[in-house]
Amino acid sequence: MKSFLVLLLVSSINLFSQKLLTPGNSNIDPKLIKDETSEAVWYAENAGSKIEIGSIITELKKLNKTDLLIKTTVKLKKAPDAQWTDSTIVNTANFEPVYHSSFNAMRDMVLKSGKTKVTGYYLDKKSQKKDYIEIPATDYFDSSSYPMAIRFFPLKENYTADLSIFDYNPDAKKGLIKAYILDVKKAEYDGKKVWTVKTTDDIRDKTTIVTYYIDSETRKILRQDMDLGGRKMTLETIK
Repeated sequence: MKSFLVLLLVSSINLFSQKLLTPGNSNIDPKLIKDETSEAVWYAENAGSKIEIGSIITELKKLNKTDLLIKTTVKLKKAPDAQWTDSTIVNTANFEPVYHSSFNAMRDMVLKSGKTKVTGYYLDKKSQKKDYIEIPATDYFDSSSYPMAIRFFPLKENYTADLSIFDYNPDAKKGLIKAYILDVKKAEYDGKKVWTVKTTDDIRDKTTIVTYYIDSETRKILRQDMDLGGRKMTLETIK
């Protein structure tokens, strides 16, 4: 009887365990990926009113037969001259990361993805402290690019998944952690049929929930709703 119960428990765990998605098994459809540039207005919610923070321009560009550039430029309304640019290069076929950089007024960061480890540096501009990075990691999505990768997954209603991601934050998470697709639903937004994809991740210990409204035909992100532990923000694509 004891052996039977153990076998039953193991079978139950295998039946209900969540599949871990990596670049090696994500089933991304590269045919859906097109060169594009989009702009979204960034709002914060305050006492029921929307306050414009700035805008985010996102560019997808195929650099060659294998590499895809994902570049985001943030323009803050209260600091129009501030420079905030993130650039990520991934393999177009499966979003395997190659390179990521992030430059803004607070810090500079560069990450290079090798076969068995991530190397680079993190410079805190306030303290001028520079950390050199060398962390073992294999078969993962970069934390900056996994939201883009989700656009090209084989989405369907009630789809859920765990994703292996890499993130570097000197004050929080470093190395391999997880992101989670919590739910996928069919819906309509601005007259278009969309997938609403609800996500979270371990970067902030699952306290931030982001819901993407993805055009079911073009797979463009039309809107993002962000709940940051009670603080609400929205990104609305305008072009």
